[in-house]
Amino acid sequence: MEEIYHWQLARQEGPLFESMHRHTTVLIRDTATEQRWPDWAAKMLSLEVRSVLDVPLTTAAGTVGVLGLYSATPDAFGTDDQAIAKILARHASMERYSIDEDCAFEVLKRYSQDTNTTLRDVAQQLINTRQLPR
Repeated sequence: MEEIYHWQLARQEGPLFESMHRHTTVLIRDTATEQRWPDWAAKMLSLEVRSVLDVPLTTAAGTVGVLGLYSATPDAFGTDDQAIAKILARHASMERYSIDEDCAFEVLKRYSQDTNTTLRDVAQQLINTRQLPR
């Protein structure tokens, strides 16, 4: 989806641009009904993208990028998906651990199983405290 990335940066508009510059998560439930960025929404529809979730990759120095998730299905990203995406973004931007997103997800799943805690709750605790459950 490199085309989506370049399109938004060239025009300085869209959810990716918004997420990066406002340091916030942006969820688009359906590009067919999105009103904030009509040109962007039309572009996404032409690429058969219906749902978007953009999560900022933030370090102490600020936002260094965005984790962009795309789906051909409207309303594809639920609460659990959003929590997991935030965890993956947090791990992807925490360079001191030197682990990729697949490894980070496996770590979260293991913590979930070991502590008998839902994956969503493990994710939320990591987001809130920047620490995994004990």
